[in-house]
Amino acid sequence: MSILKQSAAFSPKTKTVVTVGTFDGVHLGHQKIISQVVAEARKSGYAPTLLTFDPHPRKVLQPNVSMPLIQTLEERAQTLEGLGLEHMVVHPFTKAFSQLSAAAYVKEILVDMLNVAHIIIGHNHRFGKNRTANVEDLLHFGEVYGFEVTQISAEEIDNISVSSTKIRTALMQGDVTLAHSYLGHPFTLSGIVIQGQQRGRTLGFPTANIAIHHPDKIIPKNGVYAVSITIGNVQHLGMMNIGINPTVNGQHQSIEVNIFDWSEDIYSQSVQVALIQRIRDEVKFESLNALQKQLEKDKVTILAAHKTLHL
Repeated sequence: MSILKQSAAFSPKTKTVVTVGTFDGVHLGHQKIISQVVAEARKSGYAPTLLTFDPHPRKVLQPNVSMPLIQTLEERAQTLEGLGLEHMVVHPFTKAFSQLSAAAYVKEILVDMLNVAHIIIGHNHRFGKNRTANVEDLLHFGEVYGFEVTQISAEEIDNISVSSTKIRTALMQGDVTLAHSYLGHPFTLSGIVIQGQQRGRTLGFPTANIAIHHPDKIIPKNGVYAVSITIGNVQHLGMMNIGINPTVNGQHQSIEVNIFDWSEDIYSQSVQVALIQRIRDEVKFESLNALQKQLEKDKVTILAAHKTLHL
């Protein structure tokens, strides 16, 4: 899949079947739309294409409102590639772009840049300045410029009963299992392994401290999680703590992963952590010895779950 961050440079060799949106999380509702785009493109011989935006439009239009991301742009691309898309075109979202009229947006972006033959959109799709244009307007523009418009009905999407808002809420509550059911894939955190306090070594549980790549990435509720961490192309089972390490009077949130049966140095490496199951809350223990005993219990719990659930 090609990823065009310089959208103006996009020059498809064929016409395209397009869908449009931020698609944060690429959840089951998004996947339904993408599957239709890919199926239609294969039938017609055109290129299945996503037009998306960076930064998230709300970051530009409502800068004072928090907009945590379920997936970074790179994580979205990784998920979308597995769904059969050929092109992911990333258009810069600016205040000037938000003021583009519906007519100009269709002509300059959909027709001239994307060479659209068919656009497939959700039931509530709106576009143009102040988002005043809707599917009826898009159908009119389709007649003018000769492209087809397919609207996915509210019933089709509602049957899935999923939204990015529901996923964010589940993650903030630590319910990564529910988030997984909405997403259709595990929630992940991507980052660089950095130098930590190395207290885990003294307890027999050395950890990889993860610095998250994107400042707007949502961090789930503090606690201990069963995880799978990908180093290179290899997955390893482990347990992760998100929190402030209260037993040692920590003050700042950290993300630390103990990788089972692993002793290699991975400082400065990029890793991806898939959150499988939340095990417990972060607790302040009366001593490091008590913390060590709990970590041993946590590992047993995760290994047992691994055998029964194939985590």
